[in-house]
Amino acid sequence: MSPRVDRELTYPEVGATAGELPSGYRHVRRSIHLGRGEDTFLAASEALLGWNMHRRAGLRVHADTPTVEPGTDVVLRWFGFTIPCRVVYVVDQPNRRGFAYGTLSGHPESGEERFCVERDADGTVQATITAFSRPGRWFTRLGDPIARAVQRHMTRRYLRAFSG
Repeated sequence: MSPRVDRELTYPEVGATAGELPSGYRHVRRSIHLGRGEDTFLAASEALLGWNMHRRAGLRVHADTPTVEPGTDVVLRWFGFTIPCRVVYVVDQPNRRGFAYGTLSGHPESGEERFCVERDADGTVQATITAFSRPGRWFTRLGDPIARAVQRHMTRRYLRAFSG
């Protein structure tokens, strides 16, 4: 089953998780220490870029490509929710790897989320999630406090999933 969906991104600030987050959205910046060294960095990077971090967080993943690539459409499923996204950029540097995806029409939220694994000069490895979002559907507008709680819950699940 191909997740390719003929949908558009639901926000104009594409790529903004790489810099200053836009106003008018909720912002998330959370990090977790993963350990130290090359093995930790590579394992976390591979789990992220192969969609396994999302699977470990409890999501079903249906992606156009087996690994993250710019333009990949992915449909995530969680407790009956369909969550369509598109990879808007990939980070592939010697000490930093990750990607950001943006919401497509039909997603409960509107915005972008970036997942990144970084290795500092001293070998310390951390994962960081950066996002901006606002309600994208009638039910997330109506239940915004619940939607925010779900977002916090999923951010914690993602960060725990980096550790395996």
